[in-house]
Amino acid sequence: MNNQPIGFLDSGVGGLTVVKEALRQLPHEDIVFIGDQARLPYGPRPVDQVQAFTWQLTRFLLKQNIKMLVFACNTATADALEVIKPQLQIPVVGVILPGTRAAIKATKNRRIGVIATEGTINSGAYQQAINARDPQLEVISLAVPKFVTLVESGQYATPIARKIVAEMLQPLVGSGIDTLIMGCTHYPLLRPLIQEFMGPEVQLIDSGAEAVSEVSVLLDYFEIAAGNTEHRGKARFYTTASPKMFDQIAADWLDLTDLKAQQVNVTEEGPTCSMN
Repeated sequence: MNNQPIGFLDSGVGGLTVVKEALRQLPHEDIVFIGDQARLPYGPRPVDQVQAFTWQLTRFLLKQNIKMLVFACNTATADALEVIKPQLQIPVVGVILPGTRAAIKATKNRRIGVIATEGTINSGAYQQAINARDPQLEVISLAVPKFVTLVESGQYATPIARKIVAEMLQPLVGSGIDTLIMGCTHYPLLRPLIQEFMGPEVQLIDSGAEAVSEVSVLLDYFEIAAGNTEHRGKARFYTTASPKMFDQIAADWLDLTDLKAQQVNVTEEGPTCSMN
């Protein structure tokens, strides 16, 4: 048994959708989350830059004495996971493979849609992962970069959000998909609007939530789950930008009224912290 925290990293607040599921599934585990809001979005950035930024977030979390690392970001998973994972001594979990497995299990007509950032779509990570398991499955991929901006600006429940969701998803009309992977951890914050546009016949897959189920299994496999089942897990939150917007979205999404994120600098000179 191990009472060290689990670390979660993301390009912004989207990874909080993964944390929310972790708080539900793993109530006894301590959590440390960092969102790189100062440098988002990761989607349009070159691969080497995403890798460099993800390394910085990883090093920060390792200094928090984490026992497992979760890439709560699809772009980081696509571009950096296979580079960083072999160099760490702790288990590392991404969001792409768990989401892929869930979509393959869910589809009935063998037509799967993927919406994600430009970086994730351009990497082909989801299509490759799906077709590696079943080459006969058809995958329709669509980059919807404006979704990240909607979430990070706190506009994910506004009329403008409904309009942008409809415009961005229009290319999927008539595609025949029965399953749609939300291939960015920001997108579940827009889930009601995405479901409304796609219709009830399309099943949405939350890749982040699926990743937490894998985390749960690995905690038991490596025998590193929290030892005190009476302990209510604590969560610490960090952001590389101003904590104000982070706190507003996080408090709303996680229903944590006393949430106070810390602003950090994760550059190679080493992290420094300042309270909001």
